[in-house]
Amino acid sequence: MSSVEIKYSRTDRLYRPGEVVSGQVVISAKGGFSHNGVTLDIDGGVQLQLSAKNVGLFEAFASAAKPITLIRRTFELAKPGKVPDGITEIPFEFPLEPIEGFQLYETYHGVFVNIQYAATVEVARSLLAKNLQKTLEFIVELPGESARVKEEPVPFTITPEALENVKSRQSVPKFKITGKLNSALCSITRPMSGEVVVEECDAPIHSIELQLVRVETCGSSEGYA
Repeated sequence: MSSVEIKYSRTDRLYRPGEVVSGQVVISAKGGFSHNGVTLDIDGGVQLQLSAKNVGLFEAFASAAKPITLIRRTFELAKPGKVPDGITEIPFEFPLEPIEGFQLYETYHGVFVNIQYAATVEVARSLLAKNLQKTLEFIVELPGESARVKEEPVPFTITPEALENVKSRQSVPKFKITGKLNSALCSITRPMSGEVVVEECDAPIHSIELQLVRVETCGSSEGYA
């Protein structure tokens, strides 16, 4: 059975704007076959995505917001011809540049917002044979700020009185937990750090868990959601 794959020159598939994205299209052909050309499509953009739980302002905002295309290019890797039996490797490369008037944003896969870049190769075949196609994402990373953001510790205190959505506070043991985040502004490439101090607790402690909650904010002329 014949197949096609995309292999980037970098194993992490991570590139920055202005760099050259390169790699190979690998076609595996059992017995060889004729084709009507091999093309490589590069697409990238920003898209809002709804789920069944989204209602109200965000739903109205997302329905009015159209996907934003940041990069779109097509390359002809091979003219119509024949692929020989075995493995055929076709090299490709292209500069990572946005459409004129736009800029590239970092790859992001969120709950409601999705920023994605990918290459799609297609080997066109005759009407009697299905086209071979493969899509593989590559990651866009923006260079960091030259000036380091000043880190300011954020202290916190947790007591029974500070808890929300508690039906009966009488069932909550007396406790006091203090601590701090070393900074509320964190680089995605650096670890988040801080400390937690249990100053008092009337009940035995079996475990302490730290949960990170991602919050996405989308703004428009209609407001924020």
